[in-house]
Amino acid sequence: MKQIAISGSLRTDLGKKATKAARMNDLVPCVLYGEKKGENGLPEATHFLVDVKQINKVVYSPDIYLVNITIDGAEHKAVVKDLQFHAVKDNVLHVDFYEVVDGKPIVMAVPIAPQGLAEGVRAGGKLMSMVRKLKVKATYDLIPEKLVIDVTSLGLGKSIKCGELSFEGLELVTPKEVVVCTVKMTRAARGAAAAAAKG
Repeated sequence: MKQIAISGSLRTDLGKKATKAARMNDLVPCVLYGEKKGENGLPEATHFLVDVKQINKVVYSPDIYLVNITIDGAEHKAVVKDLQFHAVKDNVLHVDFYEVVDGKPIVMAVPIAPQGLAEGVRAGGKLMSMVRKLKVKATYDLIPEKLVIDVTSLGLGKSIKCGELSFEGLELVTPKEVVVCTVKMTRAARGAAAAAAKG
């Protein structure tokens, strides 16, 4: 997994007025959830602000990152847990990070990367990815940048489901019945099949 570093400052005023003022100054409100739990048993949250340009490098990228966050001098390793976007402008309004600990598994969505020329594509079909990412569980150091899926033997009208896949060191969390890739029959392929059947 690639790494990226960002830095921010602690938030003391969590009110709506302060949040609006922060966004007006190109700062994105963020929360870091860690291992420590409060009196209510819920994870303790660290509220902080990060410059929008730094956040955009993390969010608007096809890659997944281990994010090294420095908050007022204190360093944390984390992954993006949740994002909130503006309904109209599509800019980032809020980011939740989850602090990672060496040796403790986390769940993360990893992009898929189909590899190879599918048999069904050679026969005139079209390869389609039905999902962009699969959720995996592993320690952060074992999570790859992408999940390579060999589609070479995938025939016309055939699909690969999540339950058919396995990756060393990773536990797949996405439900087994989820279709990952499929080769759809095109009009040209249907015509060729019909011609072959007649002949």
